[in-house]
Amino acid sequence: MIKAILIFNNHGKPRLSKFYEHYSEDTEQQIIRETFHLVSKRDENVCNFLEGGMLIGGSENKLIYRHYATLYFVFCVDSSESELGILDLIQVFVETLDKCFENVCELDLIFHVDKVHNILAEMVMGGMVLETNMNEIITQVDAQNKMEKSEFFPFFSLYRHLSFSLPDRTGRHSPPEFGWYCRCTCSCCICRKEHEPSRNAQKHQHWRHQYKSAKLTLLQIAA
Repeated sequence: MIKAILIFNNHGKPRLSKFYEHYSEDTEQQIIRETFHLVSKRDENVCNFLEGGMLIGGSENKLIYRHYATLYFVFCVDSSESELGILDLIQVFVETLDKCFENVCELDLIFHVDKVHNILAEMVMGGMVLETNMNEIITQVDAQNKMEKSEFFPFFSLYRHLSFSLPDRTGRHSPPEFGWYCRCTCSCCICRKEHEPSRNAQKHQHWRHQYKSAKLTLLQIAA
């Protein structure tokens, strides 16, 4: 059984941590520091597994790791797991990340941690290995991404009908984001160009009426 999956850089900064046994937050941080201390001091020409630290179970558990560029991928497992099998699993995990992020780097793990957890969840669940086929993992991740986009698109379509332009502090009408524009029929609102300041204030009061008529919150749309 897999006890924990840790990813940290050469300086010991954690980039991902997934524990499959309950530990307090302080204990988890101590385990990460202890694991980094054990793994980072090993030479490159030695084997990629060793006994676990005292906080993770001592000699009853093993630390199996691979070092890629600036990142350490460490799996903490018990004695029932195969060392070579876990090394292959780490390789599949890294290759899957590389396919999903197109030349994955440390920054991808920082800014897309939710996607990394989703990929990991397709491979390991509850400490047990579910899938080792990279193509199948990528297929499931892509299907999940399409589902999320399909759920967001109707909400996005409703929201874009509320597009209107508002003046800034100088009195100029700023165009909305995403290329949306005021759908009014007056001469200043034809095409997606920025509104010019008006000399006739009464002529350009349409945005106030449109704002009041379109005053609908996102929560009301979702409801």
